Formats: sequence, structure tokens, C-alpha cells
Amino acid sequence: MSAPDSVSTAEASDTGASESEELSGLASIMQAPERSPEEELVERKTKLAGALRVFGRFGFDEGVAGHITVRDPIDPDQFWVNPVGRSFKLMCVSDLIKVDHDGTIVEGNGALNQAAFAIHSRIHIARPDVTAAAHSHSIYGKAWSILGRLLDPLTQDACAFYNDHGLFDEYTGVVFDTDEGDRIAEALGSNKAAILRNHGLLTVGQTVDEAAFWFISMERSCQAQLLAEAAGTPVPIDQGQAESTAKLTGNAFTGHFSFQPIFDVLMKEEPDFLD
Repeated sequence: MSAPDSVSTAEASDTGASESEELSGLASIMQAPERSPEEELVERKTKLAGALRVFGRFGFDEGVAGHITVRDPIDPDQFWVNPVGRSFKLMCVSDLIKVDHDGTIVEGNGALNQAAFAIHSRIHIARPDVTAAAHSHSIYGKAWSILGRLLDPLTQDACAFYNDHGLFDEYTGVVFDTDEGDRIAEALGSNKAAILRNHGLLTVGQTVDEAAFWFISMERSCQAQLLAEAAGTPVPIDQGQAESTAKLTGNAFTGHFSFQPIFDVLMKEEPDFLD
């Protein structure tokens, strides 16, 4: 018995070391350059407009529904958001509007989506660690939300959300009231994402890149689980493996970095979003 025990211990140690090394490597890659608040503002608005274009490319738009916000680095009590009625597919940096936590547009010419204000303002207040938040009425997120369940760890990608997403288990109509936004923020808790029953998905991050990638990945995880359950009886990843996988696939560095190839394609194919 002693030999297998020692081998098992060594394997566990090696696994822990490799995870630590990979996370350290990601941290090194993602080390943000020193920026002034003004430079950081340009970065955040660029990524916000880009993420909205990406959502359009992925088919996450539906009418006037859907919004992504990013906290202003100069006035942290204010945030930038896409104006209601402007297609994700046509969004430019110059289209973005800045809003305070009272719902007043302080910069920009577009109109404010009241639901965007009611939800995102409360999340930005409740979560000082959150820089960006994303929500849209994507088809698979909507479909999964009807079930009123959390996602299971069925795939490596889904493990990113293992024990890191909440469920807002009620539906009381279109969100126009900040009290409803407070309840959504409470359901989100300290997690990276939430499923809004009969509504859709919500994700947050320390950067626009991270929040946007979590949304894309969660939408696809919903799609994968819906397909798996339609085909048969899914076999979940066991708890221990789900937890260790989550450390690698669900950390902020991975979320941010995983968005970069998507953004690079956008920069090459649709650079007009920078206007």
C-alpha cells in the first residue's frame, strides 16, 4: 500500500505545481501596462465597442435588448454603455454613452436603455471589484434559463463556472426598477455569472474582455448541456476534477486572455468600430 500512496501523493503534487506554474505564466502575460486614467479610459471604451461588435457577430443581439457596461476609470461612480436602438453590429466608440448611478446621461448623444441602468448600476454599486458586466438575450442562454437550474460541470469549458455562478430564480417582467437590479446583484453574489430565470445570462469581470468572454463561453456551455440532455443522460465531471479544472479555466487571467484572439479578428476585419 505504501508505494501507491507515495505515487498518488507525487502525482497530486505535480498537478498542483503545474496548475500554479500555468496560472503564474498567465499572470505574467496579462500584466497590464501602466496607464494614466485617460489612457485607461480609451482602452475600456475601445474594448467595450469591440465587445458589442463581437456580440453582434455571435448573434447575441435581438431588437433593442442587451447591454455591456464598463466602469469609468476617472469617475468610478459612472459607467459607459451602448445606447438603446443602436445595433451591436454597427457599434462604434463614438456611439457610447456615459451614465451616472442616478440614470443621468453625462456624456454622449444616445438614449439609455432603462433595463441596462436598473441592472448594471446596481451591480456596479454592489461589486466594487467588477469593472464590466454583460447581458443579452442570446438564444441558448434564454433556453437554458427557462429550466431554472445552474449549469453542470459537463465539459472542461463549463467547469469555468463551477461553483461560480448564481441563479436569479424569479421573473417579474421587464426590469425597470432598481430594486429588481438589487435582487439580481444579490443573486449574482461574488460570482462571475448569473442565470436570470426566463430571461438570459449575465456575466461580470475585471475587464471588458473577461466579462465578454465569460458570456460567450457560458452561452456555449448552455448550448452543449441542452444538446447533451436532448441526446441522452449526461455524465458530469467529478467534483475534484471540476474544482481543479475551474482553477485553470475560470480565473480572471484566462477569461481576459481568451478574448484576445476574438478581438484581434475584429480589429483586422472591422476596424471602423474605432470611429
